[in-house]
Amino acid sequence: MESVLPFVIGVVVVVLGLAVSIGLHEIGHLVPAKLFGVKVTQYMIGFGPTIWSRRKGETEYGVKAIPLGGYISMIGMFPPAKGEQAHEDSTGFFRGIVQDARDSSAESIAPGDEDRAFYRLPVWKRIIIMFGGPFMNLLLAIVLFAVLLMGFGQAQASTTVGTVSACALPATSERQTCEPGDPAAPGAAAGIEPGDRIVQVAGEPIESWSESTAIIRQHPDDAVVFVVERDGEEVELTVTPMLSTQYALGEKGEVITDASGEPATVDVGFVGISPATEVVQQPASAVLPAVGEQVSGVAGIIFNLPQRMVDVAEAAFGPEERDPNGPMSVVGVGRVAGEIASLDEIPVASKVQGLIGLIASLNVALFVFNLIPLLPLDGGHIAGALWEAIRRGFAKLFGRPDPGPVDLAKLMPITLGVVVIFGAMSALLIYADLVKPVSLF
Repeated sequence: MESVLPFVIGVVVVVLGLAVSIGLHEIGHLVPAKLFGVKVTQYMIGFGPTIWSRRKGETEYGVKAIPLGGYISMIGMFPPAKGEQAHEDSTGFFRGIVQDARDSSAESIAPGDEDRAFYRLPVWKRIIIMFGGPFMNLLLAIVLFAVLLMGFGQAQASTTVGTVSACALPATSERQTCEPGDPAAPGAAAGIEPGDRIVQVAGEPIESWSESTAIIRQHPDDAVVFVVERDGEEVELTVTPMLSTQYALGEKGEVITDASGEPATVDVGFVGISPATEVVQQPASAVLPAVGEQVSGVAGIIFNLPQRMVDVAEAAFGPEERDPNGPMSVVGVGRVAGEIASLDEIPVASKVQGLIGLIASLNVALFVFNLIPLLPLDGGHIAGALWEAIRRGFAKLFGRPDPGPVDLAKLMPITLGVVVIFGAMSALLIYADLVKPVSLF
């Protein structure tokens, strides 16, 4: 019971955070819509049966049973077909879908509200309304990352030695424990101890752990003088880094792969010491780059989504492990939140930090995902408005008649296909998160 309660609390916190994020997303649509005079009939958080609602003015505000989305209902989302004077019967399944969308849009416009229809707005106003939702998620992500980086701080390697290896093993070795006959690690042999703060290496002052690592890697088999601070006094030690095969690392510390996809290796100097980490509060200037890195990461996942979903399917129905950096459903995110909250090895502050980071990442995902230029996502409406602006711009440039608003209702069959595909992907992710969850701990 003691471990179940924290798990449930973690799940509840993320569910509430997701609900608030969705609510703010819809407010991002609602406020500019009302400012621009569009009639908004509903503001709803969730889907399914309504469990609470209240009407204020012309808008019904409410909460539905399934808190996995939300919407606002604006009148006149689609323009009538060109030359349409009255309702015309449509034959064929896809024509029926298009006509149903137009009919629903027309029926939402009460007599006297014709000028308050969404499609009648200028292009720039429609873009602001549709971008308002994702923008709120981006803004919330920035605020949460500011709390994480400026309030809690970020763990980073210090110049203090955390651990000293007793023996020297190549990074490519599958064995992680020392055995008789293994060569002694140069750091231990030279007398470096955990808790020593590195002051100088080879005469160069050290401000960060990466600086000392760079010097060590460049001096295999060379005697190098280390100056460390130990118990308030500076101690000089002579260390001879040994030649060792290590994985090649990129600028961000990631392992580089060769042309065949295998990890690349290099022969470099090795001492056998690793840093202690310390939590350092970051300046405000670090917030936007951190958010930008998250946006880039999520965009990369979405860009490679077909292959990512194939990987998820292979893991769900086969022996492969899930990619911890791959896509997850809300079920998977809730599971991770529960695991964070129930970890006994970390303090409460770290648990809170982890949950806030999870909600911040969710908002980045909502921002990027909703900007995909496909209906029914916000990005689809934005793309339609931009195409309308381009068409009207060319018509005006070449002295042609105004082509009028873009008839997005014609895209409803494609929209139906998008909904079916997204639904199938969601079902696959939920199944994978149940039978083969992502393991982060």
